[in-house]
Amino acid sequence: MFTGLIETTGTLLAVKRTAGAMRLVVAAPQLAGRWKIGDSIAVNGVCLTALDIEDANEPHPGRFAADLAQETIERTSLAELQPGALLNLELPTPAGAPLGGHVVQGHVDGTGTLISLAPLRPDADATDWRMTVELPAKLAGHVIPQGSITVDGISLTVAKIHEPEPDGRVRIEIAVIPHTYKSTNLHAKMAGEAVNIETDVLSKYAAQQLAAVALPEAPVDEPVTAEPQAPRTNWLTAEYLLENGY
Repeated sequence: MFTGLIETTGTLLAVKRTAGAMRLVVAAPQLAGRWKIGDSIAVNGVCLTALDIEDANEPHPGRFAADLAQETIERTSLAELQPGALLNLELPTPAGAPLGGHVVQGHVDGTGTLISLAPLRPDADATDWRMTVELPAKLAGHVIPQGSITVDGISLTVAKIHEPEPDGRVRIEIAVIPHTYKSTNLHAKMAGEAVNIETDVLSKYAAQQLAAVALPEAPVDEPVTAEPQAPRTNWLTAEYLLENGY
């Protein structure tokens, strides 16, 4: 388990593509000596397994490799990255340690698009930032105002949700403090880039619970002929979560 509090950033050294797999090689000097082969590491919010690398004598302390499964390639932005990209890194949270962010599994739901990241006070030495991210329709129903969301592995709070587009896409706004902007990969991000999104795991369980209650069982001797209903996108509220024990 992770918390979305980024420990450090690393640099993507190489993307090795083969017929059967894709491998990332990452330089993470700040994590040198803190992981072993087989450990989990969150890379831009994606839980990966740290592997040894072939050229162990190269001068890259803390260097590790990680293979990407086909599911990871299809669901995240990692396969789109180029060498030199700045990566958010987090090691798992030990049992009993303070949970500073929120529960982050490292199981990315999909990607969103960074629309803008603008300083609130451009003339100030230190300023808050306002980030706008566009989410696909399949993720829109799992986000609520003041709820938690993970963007490229960073635990953040949703400040505002705009009205959805006709196709279900929705834009959300997130407040970013100066420390988060400087100590993560956000200061290197450009508008239009894909970002990995993990919605709050509590919202997923709540959605599953609601679906089980809302769908009536059809008689066993009668085929189901009704057209599938479009997913609800406004059911997940703070009130619903409290009423159902979350």
